[in-house]
Amino acid sequence: MDATQWLLFILVIQIIHFAGTWKLYVKAGRKAWEAAIPVYNAIVLMQIINRPKWWTILLFIPIINLLMFPIVWIETIRSFGRNSTADTWLVILTFGLYIFYVNYALDVKYIEDRSLQPQTATGEWVSSIAFAVIAATLVHTYFIQPYVIPTPSLERTLRVGDLLFVSKFNYGARTPMTTVAAPMVHDTLPIIGTKSYLTKPQLPYFRLPGFTKVDRNDIVVFSWPADTVRQFFKREKGVIKPIDKKSNYVKRCVGIPGDSLAVIDGYVYINGKQLKLSDRAKPQYDYTLYSSKGVSSTLLEKVNATGWTRKYIINSLNQQQLNSIQKYVKGYKQRNDGKLEVYTTERGIPVSVARKNAISLAEETGLSRVAPLTAEMAEQLKKEPSLDSIVRMVDKKGVAGANIFPQSRDYPWNYDQMGPIYIPEKGATVALNLKVLPLYKKIIREYEGNTISVAGNQIKINGEVADSYTFKQDYYWMMGDNRDHSEDSRAWGYVPENHIVGTPIFIWLSVDNFNDGILSWRPRWDRIFTTVNGSGEPVSYFKYFLIALVAYFVGSWLWNKKKAKG
Repeated sequence: MDATQWLLFILVIQIIHFAGTWKLYVKAGRKAWEAAIPVYNAIVLMQIINRPKWWTILLFIPIINLLMFPIVWIETIRSFGRNSTADTWLVILTFGLYIFYVNYALDVKYIEDRSLQPQTATGEWVSSIAFAVIAATLVHTYFIQPYVIPTPSLERTLRVGDLLFVSKFNYGARTPMTTVAAPMVHDTLPIIGTKSYLTKPQLPYFRLPGFTKVDRNDIVVFSWPADTVRQFFKREKGVIKPIDKKSNYVKRCVGIPGDSLAVIDGYVYINGKQLKLSDRAKPQYDYTLYSSKGVSSTLLEKVNATGWTRKYIINSLNQQQLNSIQKYVKGYKQRNDGKLEVYTTERGIPVSVARKNAISLAEETGLSRVAPLTAEMAEQLKKEPSLDSIVRMVDKKGVAGANIFPQSRDYPWNYDQMGPIYIPEKGATVALNLKVLPLYKKIIREYEGNTISVAGNQIKINGEVADSYTFKQDYYWMMGDNRDHSEDSRAWGYVPENHIVGTPIFIWLSVDNFNDGILSWRPRWDRIFTTVNGSGEPVSYFKYFLIALVAYFVGSWLWNKKKAKG
């Protein structure tokens, strides 16, 4: 909806409000015209229902207002004596239109000094829950949002199973664009699995003032620009999502507006100089380990490496045995000799499971093995006498990778070799030709709402011949620290400024085996209650939190004991 459509929509709402309440305003000792003045009528209504004037602010905050409207409808009819359960359900189920019936058909009287306390225990319970949800939604939408790391794209800086608090106020909270949506959920309703929002009406993009702007090396949560997935891991037709309902991703910002970015041998270069990562960053790259004696899994376990594969040889499996190991297995391969090759994650098949199900298996340690490692891990492994060599895997320049931005034959790039590429800045102008167009086509058409057509060597934008384009907003380049196992800007390109959500600030819980169910969780005590940003090794404040908690309860007990004696 554009500005004109929104003004018309607001005007219609005001007319409906006036038509449905003006008599009630008069019965409450106010003037009829007061029900017709936008904003002012809401302030007056708060006085009529004996609620604080600051409630008016909540009526104009997207998402929060959806929770407030039913409360105000109920308070309005109760101010005129309609207190029954039937009245309450009628005003809710008719989306407030029951107030028209009260306004015109019933001879009601205004109760100026009515009690604002719930009349029943159920009413008190419902009232408490309603305002708890409103407060939580306000914090969740505009200040702090919980987030969990579900994939290893930022290993080992952020780990799978890190539960975070994401600050929205650092960069300034992005106000909701989707006006009708369920509170406290993102794009899908839990259990039933349907979408949690209506695509219309939509508010224009707006961001509240923040303390800082996105900078290089920041870890950033953003709406995935390429998201057309209604539900992950379910094969179905793609959907068009509102920006604020696209799936949230978290990556490291490596390029900001105005930068010239290149990836050379897997390392990021900005304006011709290699980007220096923060000291808390722990980027991983794929390495091949070689040993004439076979590369033992024990070596990789020793450096706490993750993301590598175990290979087992099993003589035979019946259906019951196969079912018992299914959840540990990534894949199978039948060998010519009839034996079965079974591939698992680094966690392997537990010995207890194999014994319980009488499975005879042997782990095969090949002469070479690939594993994602940090530079520190690689240096440790180089000291192992059983290894012959360790080589970082790097794709060659000029060899096109699969699904690499901008998906054009003119740019044979891969994850290790890209660019240089310009990161668009708001107000900057680039020359356009058929060679350059693939780099910015998605920006021009999808992110900035223009039409593009090409006829011969001629490019038309919105039906007009164009040889240049001026960007309407800033863009960023995001990459995962697990460089060879991260789908990021190298695959789908730039992240628009209006897709930025916030930045992680605090890890309140961290567990191993996160995706295996809560009974399998194993706390990582050294990561619980640690900050995400800053310099030096993260320090856990969990023990200090526990000390403070114990001190609080002991102090409260002593204080109450002292009061009881006094």
